[in-house]
Amino acid sequence: MIRMLIVGYCYGIRSERRLCEEAHLNLAYCWFCRLSLEDEVPNHSIFSKSRHGRFRDSDLFRWLFNEVLRRCMDAGLVKGEGFVVDASIIKADASR
Repeated sequence: MIRMLIVGYCYGIRSERRLCEEAHLNLAYCWFCRLSLEDEVPNHSIFSKSRHGRFRDSDLFRWLFNEVLRRCMDAGLVKGEGFVVDASIIKADASR
């Protein structure tokens, strides 16, 4: 599941439903997620159930984020001196 989330973040796949569809179609995603051709791709609802259930009180995701960030800093990919927030205001298209 974490590998699927990494694929989603790296390729800008925001929807967990779409992420599951992409993992079902893309062999490279399946390989990275360690899914064989016979394995069933997890249902999109498993992400929400895990986030609000078994990982709710866990620091696993925070630890993983910090570990990846530390390794990127050790490799010289990022400096960790600051961050940027995009606060763009986008008009909603809810009236259509």
